[in-house]
Amino acid sequence: MDKRAAMLRSCLVATALVLPAVVYGQQTYPSRPVRIITPYEPGGSSTIVSRLVGAKLAELWGHSVVIDNRPGGNTTIGTSAGARANPDGYTLTFANTTFALNHLLIRKLPYNSLKDFAPVANIYNNETLLAVHPSVPANTLNEFIAYAKSRPGELNHGSSGVGGLTELRSAMFRLLTGTDFQNIAYKGSGGVATALLGAHVQFGMVPPITVAAYINSGKLRGLAVTGSKRVRALPQVPTFAEAGLAAYNVTSWNGLLMPAATPKAIVDKVSADIAKVLAMPDIHDKLSNQGSEPAYADPEEFAKIIRSDVERFAKVIKEARIPMVD
Repeated sequence: MDKRAAMLRSCLVATALVLPAVVYGQQTYPSRPVRIITPYEPGGSSTIVSRLVGAKLAELWGHSVVIDNRPGGNTTIGTSAGARANPDGYTLTFANTTFALNHLLIRKLPYNSLKDFAPVANIYNNETLLAVHPSVPANTLNEFIAYAKSRPGELNHGSSGVGGLTELRSAMFRLLTGTDFQNIAYKGSGGVATALLGAHVQFGMVPPITVAAYINSGKLRGLAVTGSKRVRALPQVPTFAEAGLAAYNVTSWNGLLMPAATPKAIVDKVSADIAKVLAMPDIHDKLSNQGSEPAYADPEEFAKIIRSDVERFAKVIKEARIPMVD
């Protein structure tokens, strides 16, 4: 056998040995625990849903799914950790509309939102709920707006960070209602809920899933929610359109990302497994009953959603004159 034939044979043998290993590796992924980085503090909607979905994925995979809360920096601390993670499929990062907005609002963002991540799947959409402490003398949205206007700069608004979706929510509300108030920043909607319960702030605009139980128990009061229909968890709370402010509509997508260099086969598998989880009746009902609408999107669709939001909100930010931050 000549040298060329011997070399060809060696290559064929090597390929025959490697290919089954690659296929086998993909079929058996994951072979150890998977981590979901949530860039918010515990208690908020991101942690609640990550735990719900993570528990079902753990059942499918036979390996635990660990929720790693890394709040701060308007989600940039946790998201940066996700961008730097080993692209082996064992680290996912929770992201929502703030992820797209940070791309537009933070001058020195430590990662590139559109290049450093592989979108895996959108999981659910969150509406924005205006909740107030019971001490606020307002039972309707119009009463609250009138109350806020009579006290310019006096009311405290609980904000789940500085910039991003929080900045957009409050800026749009100011513009549409002619109100003025103080933003008190926390590290997530869970912190806002705690501040509301303790009357440290008078109102907050948060995902329904974060405060639905408190509103139904009377510990907080819900005045209006975005979206075209009332959320199942809070049928007594009117939409902003029903309450007389149809122009206020801030809906947030929420999903999972992986580092950009993660093998596509792994990204696709995780996405498909998330779709299986969202199709489970108990998960669908738990999300809907807590005020979140299951809304699966595969990697390609999810990438389009993110890019579309970057383009759409660039115009809104310009019109609202929301400044960039360092």
